[in-house]
Amino acid sequence: MPDPLVAGMALALATAPIATSDFPPDDLRAIEKELQIDAERAPAAALGPAGSPVRARGAANPDISLTLDAAAAAFSAKEPLMTGAHDPSRTGFNWQQLEMGVEAPVDPFFTFKSFIVFAPFGVEVEEAYATTLDLPGNLQARAGQFLTRFGRINAMHPHGWDFVDQTLVVGKMLGSEGNRGLGAELSWLIPLPWYVEAVGSLSDAAGDATARSFYGAADLGVASPLDLQATGALKQFFALSRDWSLAWGLSGANGPNASGRANRTDLFGTDLYLKYRPLDPGADHGLSVTLEALNRRRQQPGSVLVDTGGYVAAVWRFDRHWESGLRADIVEGLPGDPLDPDWSMPRYRGAVSLTYRPSEFSRLRLQGNADFPTWQPPIYGAFLALEVTVGAHGAHAF
Repeated sequence: MPDPLVAGMALALATAPIATSDFPPDDLRAIEKELQIDAERAPAAALGPAGSPVRARGAANPDISLTLDAAAAAFSAKEPLMTGAHDPSRTGFNWQQLEMGVEAPVDPFFTFKSFIVFAPFGVEVEEAYATTLDLPGNLQARAGQFLTRFGRINAMHPHGWDFVDQTLVVGKMLGSEGNRGLGAELSWLIPLPWYVEAVGSLSDAAGDATARSFYGAADLGVASPLDLQATGALKQFFALSRDWSLAWGLSGANGPNASGRANRTDLFGTDLYLKYRPLDPGADHGLSVTLEALNRRRQQPGSVLVDTGGYVAAVWRFDRHWESGLRADIVEGLPGDPLDPDWSMPRYRGAVSLTYRPSEFSRLRLQGNADFPTWQPPIYGAFLALEVTVGAHGAHAF
């Protein structure tokens, strides 16, 4: 067993800028021998498929981040009818969520990501999945629990939104937590002159907050693959010029609904995202415009319910730290809808926001809402939201 004093001196020499002249020659020789023993005991670096070094499994801690979202809110009505599970929903202080993200490479073939959310209603695993790294033919797969890639905003976490609250159409048609479930997904980057990605997934069709238009809270089980939710999407990106770009998506989903295993729900959606960001040195301004529309068709005993909804949002960044936004939502209502019996007529909502970003890791947002559920008096709301992030958090999607 090596001398503890010599081992400690070896560690100090390896980790700190200490001059070798500080040690007698005999001690230096002992230190060099100890370092040589440590080097021989260390495992060889793992190599990827092409011989590139890969972080060895278990050799280092994963990247961990924490994101806190909280808001002070004031509403003109006792029941503000918010559709998002993490929306401010009462006058006073609202703890929206604390999200813990964990991410790490597993080996040369998989990466792992998980997002655990602490909220007033409890703790939940929002997402936890493995993604492949080395499939041939521009293919990539992931498996676990994940937000489906239906539309644009569904796959985003609240800290990726441009507004404090969830859009009405996502809450009503996809779920207050967004559409997600246990399942598997395969995507293909199609070799074309522009960016085109095809995505397909199969996932659980149950969950009141995560699969609202399908089984929802009435889980009827899985007797065949037809009892799962099938989701498909086509994602395209166009570089219009040096400063302008456009993303366009088409989405569809099909699965059983709570009115009976044989009754199906179809969801169709399209989304556009136009972005202006000057690449000139020192340019701190920019503009983004998002438009998303959904159509839903639900088979019921003896009838078919069809409704539509959508939103348009614009965000103007006029300074390095400041941006402002406008959003307009509209969603149809249906008489006799078993999911929303009171939502019998259209609902409109407008929002205006002003955001200050001291850095990439914090933001303060002031937002005002004017909500018009046409079956009752208007609801007005105001929010002052705080968001802070610590740790290693991955970049948001384009």
